[in-house]
Amino acid sequence: MKCTVGAAVGMFCWNAVAATITAEATLHADQPGPQISRYVYGQFSEHLGAGIYDGVWVGEDSDIPNTRGIRNDVVAALKAVKVPVIRWPGGCFADEYIWRDGIGPRDKRPVRKNNWWGGSPETNRFGSHEFFDFAEQIGADAYLAVNVGSATPTVMREWIEYLTSPGEDDLARERRRNGRDQPFKVPFVGIGNESWGCGGAMTPEYYSNEYRRFQEFFHKNADNPAVRVASGANGSNTEWTDVVMKNVGNKRMDAISVHYYTLPTGDWKKKGAATGFSRQEWYDTMHWTLRMDEILKNHIAVMDKHDPEKIVGLYVDEWGTWYDVEEGTNPGHLYQLNTLRDAVVAAANFNIFHKHAERVRMANIAQTVNVLQAMILTDGAKMVLTPTYYAFKMYVPFQDSVYLPLDVSAPLVTSGNRAIPSFNASAARGKDGKTYLAVTNLTVDDDLSLSVNLGSLQARKVSGEVLTASKMDALNEMGAAETVKPVVFKGAKLNGGKLALRIPAKSVVVVGLE
Repeated sequence: MKCTVGAAVGMFCWNAVAATITAEATLHADQPGPQISRYVYGQFSEHLGAGIYDGVWVGEDSDIPNTRGIRNDVVAALKAVKVPVIRWPGGCFADEYIWRDGIGPRDKRPVRKNNWWGGSPETNRFGSHEFFDFAEQIGADAYLAVNVGSATPTVMREWIEYLTSPGEDDLARERRRNGRDQPFKVPFVGIGNESWGCGGAMTPEYYSNEYRRFQEFFHKNADNPAVRVASGANGSNTEWTDVVMKNVGNKRMDAISVHYYTLPTGDWKKKGAATGFSRQEWYDTMHWTLRMDEILKNHIAVMDKHDPEKIVGLYVDEWGTWYDVEEGTNPGHLYQLNTLRDAVVAAANFNIFHKHAERVRMANIAQTVNVLQAMILTDGAKMVLTPTYYAFKMYVPFQDSVYLPLDVSAPLVTSGNRAIPSFNASAARGKDGKTYLAVTNLTVDDDLSLSVNLGSLQARKVSGEVLTASKMDALNEMGAAETVKPVVFKGAKLNGGKLALRIPAKSVVVVGLE
């Protein structure tokens, strides 16, 4: 027997395999909130496994269609979801990365050992020029993570000047000799990565001092207007945020990061499988991913204490699902398959980011290709788009939209010792003038009947898409027809000032109102 608990409806139980959960919501279209930054739909690509090599870079001599060595199929797919920003070169890799290894003639670049990720050889064939070419091809802004853990402020300063100087100094001339006349656009720079861990095992007090030292030589000016991002906390560790915000202040940094990954088990030693998981593991995964809301609330409360003007942004610049690697693959390459569960996790997090849009001004899923919760998986010349990719595509209308309050109380569903909301949702006014409503049904079995009071919004037409599948671990297989992709949503009906939605189990729905 399964029970559903809701604050407004009490507890009810049934024996049937599936049922319909009913709920109501009220949209306040006349009370617009902050902008939902397009940057919350950002990507993260680290030199890790096949994330860069094979996933993005195949070389100019490859038989795989490419433009200056960068895969055409991957570029086209990422352009289609309007990737706004991409973070590079790490991750843990960033705090060992020497930027000079990755410039100049490729056949003369040194080969290094990638100590963090499987001991694989790092050829440096993909360096600064190649990264910016990739970002420009997909139409994304660049977010650099600079080496604080094992480098110096001079290394940082010289890299930024090499990339951005418009003058006749030696670094600008060197960039031109390497094939780039005009400066690169560098809108975001992260000063260190996970400095509490792989970025140097620092205390927050020590990192605060290191950050202050590095940013003093950052020389933020017209040539280098980049947002300065401080290395932030691991998940719920608000002490890190508190110390850094107190010791650095809102005049020396423009944003601070936080990292939080979803593990089905909550145990880093045995994280759980990407496929073949149980119904209980589905609910455990949803439980852990929904903690993002609490984590953001707590960090924002600390930031508000030190920065009541809300100058400093909160960047969730690593997030996503993290499972045990696929059998037979290098444990250091973090290759995992991607199912409908991942798409539901992604959409649930999007709705949480929207809720905190006033502070959360960027998020970067880990990672773009072939690593962790990837948009794309490749195998030689073959490529497949994952369910997570399609969740991103469905939410494109929310980029730079205006948040609209949506009052809703989701009944709880219980499985084992987990009680989670049956769904989450968000609403916004898009740049095209339409009002968009996104609903993520977090249950495995139960349809959702949601009645939305539209208030002052006069809607004449509704249309949308739904992403779901019969199996909770359904995936798109390499070389086969896609089975998990959006289709036209037929479960929406306008009736006077209300919108009735019939949301299938384990699904993502986005509708637009005109």
